[in-house]
Amino acid sequence: MEHRILLTWMLLCISLRPLASQDSLSQGVLNCCEGDVLFLVDSSGSVSSYEHSRMLTFLSELLLPFSLGEDQVRVGLLQVGTKPRLEFGFDKYTTQSGLQGALSSIRPLRGDTNTVEALKIAKEWVLQPGTTGGARGGLPRVLVWLTDGVKPGDVIGPMTKLKEEGVAVLVVSTGHSNYQVLRQVVSPPVENHLYFVDIDDMSIITEDLRDAIIEIIRAKRLNVRDVSTNSATLQWRPVLSGLRGHYEIRFSQVVTGVGGGGGNGTSPTYGGNPYTRIIQPADSSTATLTGLKPDTTYTATLIPETNEQAFNSLSVTFKTKQEVLSPAVVTVSESGPTSVRVSWGPLQPELVTSYSVEYSALPTGKPHTVRVGPLQDSTMLRDLQPDTTYLVTISAQHTSGNKRAMSVKVCTEEVTPALADLQLTTVGSDSVQVDWKGSVAGLRGYWLTWEGQQSSTPGQRSSFYLPPDSLSTRLTHLPPLARVCVSPIYRTARGEGLCCTAQFHSDSFAYHYGL
Repeated sequence: MEHRILLTWMLLCISLRPLASQDSLSQGVLNCCEGDVLFLVDSSGSVSSYEHSRMLTFLSELLLPFSLGEDQVRVGLLQVGTKPRLEFGFDKYTTQSGLQGALSSIRPLRGDTNTVEALKIAKEWVLQPGTTGGARGGLPRVLVWLTDGVKPGDVIGPMTKLKEEGVAVLVVSTGHSNYQVLRQVVSPPVENHLYFVDIDDMSIITEDLRDAIIEIIRAKRLNVRDVSTNSATLQWRPVLSGLRGHYEIRFSQVVTGVGGGGGNGTSPTYGGNPYTRIIQPADSSTATLTGLKPDTTYTATLIPETNEQAFNSLSVTFKTKQEVLSPAVVTVSESGPTSVRVSWGPLQPELVTSYSVEYSALPTGKPHTVRVGPLQDSTMLRDLQPDTTYLVTISAQHTSGNKRAMSVKVCTEEVTPALADLQLTTVGSDSVQVDWKGSVAGLRGYWLTWEGQQSSTPGQRSSFYLPPDSLSTRLTHLPPLARVCVSPIYRTARGEGLCCTAQFHSDSFAYHYGL
């Protein structure tokens, strides 16, 4: 009975082991990387169907652990034959199931080994940032060449150009290739990027090649966002997602000439400099640093801690914003003849106890004061004098005891009364006497316009200025039904005018329009 129980337990463990592995891989155990990897696979006539199948199986195992996606690892595959063919580009597959299905369905091209033409496609299109379906700018690009080494052509020149443009080149040779040629092709270090292996033993280099690719495309960016005067947020790729561990974040003030520092004397030290330390769980990708000083440079280091894999630490340097105390800006709106709205900012209720708004007409007007609470960032000043310049000063009383003030000049609008009365008196068959009432304070003159209204007189129009002491004028040679308008002119604007239509009859009489 005991033997039967032991046998059942062993069978259960054997059956569960692949399932556990598959489940972990489905989550993307290598959520550590970001970059575009293009595989250049020789499928010409020199590669048998069996060898071609073994290459694809090797790629399937090599890529299975990677997390795929737009912000992670993207994979493309370009086959080499007489006419090279891109089987799929970087934007095609974002899941392992889709990628694995594509790898299992690829068929060889046969024909000549036209590697040079394939490299041209790779350089000008697939690995070129900014092209449709091409590589992403600012991220690592990798070319992995799988070849049997049979007459690949003159590849040194094209490969050199790719490397000069920042593409990392790795080579796996399953045949008797020219070592001297291939060592010139790969990116340094040669010992990590050049592999010679028998077609039936490719699995022995899977882990080493994967590690080499990871070293190139491992996420190396620690971003800083939402920087304020006293805080900042760090953002990184969650490389520990699915693993047991945590992130340790250390940040400290950078002291010129020292390279780090700050602190209050009670913080732990790292490299001789005091720093602040926080811990974030393995599934996190952000952390907010608080208690920072304004206008100060800091360095922050992210250290992934886990016993399952080795990860490099990431560092970034940033500077907090300068402290902006209210009021830092004052604006004017809703201006009228006797009122104007004054606004200020930034609103800082946690730092300000109250605001006072003092205003007086320039140059020697009587000062007035309005007091508002810390939650108010504007007020309407009323009972002002029209067409007058005021000096407005916004003062903030801060909780620290300090006082900050900012002044601005504001102007009220001029009063522009409308024309009170307009009278037309026809004189003869084409003339009219125009009379109006005006002579208010601030008047600069009058603007008189007449325009023909009938279809027989299209475009007939005339305008002219009259001095402020004018209260009448005579218009001659007017077309029938001419429209006559008079508007008062002030220093800053034109007031509302009045219009009348001149009608000519044998007997002259007056037409009157008024308010």
